[in-house]
Amino acid sequence: MTILNHAPEITVSAADLTKLLDLARSDAAEDLLAEIERARIVADAELAANVIRMGSTATFSLGNGPARTVTLVYPGEADIAKARISVLTPVGTALLGLSTGQTIAWIARDGREHELTVLAVTQA
Repeated sequence: MTILNHAPEITVSAADLTKLLDLARSDAAEDLLAEIERARIVADAELAANVIRMGSTATFSLGNGPARTVTLVYPGEADIAKARISVLTPVGTALLGLSTGQTIAWIARDGREHELTVLAVTQA
């Protein structure tokens, strides 16, 4: 996944940062590392409720497609049948740190350009 120019600012909590860095380094997840490197890191208590973090449920539109609702989880908790997507998937990595109303575009491994817009975020 390659994030296109003018990617929106993302925010990651300090607690998620440690786990995400360990995960990204152990699984050689270059895309996740790139997102973490550009993130603004804040204390957990300072992270706004409308920011997608680990465990958040997000509703988003992907291109012109219908809205989808997923929960962002670590790889061992992923279950597509329950709409629980791993942060290591291209969509999961793209969602991390975005807030309601933000849009991000990226080029997937297949060379196609994708864009998603966050419509709503809820916390567990």
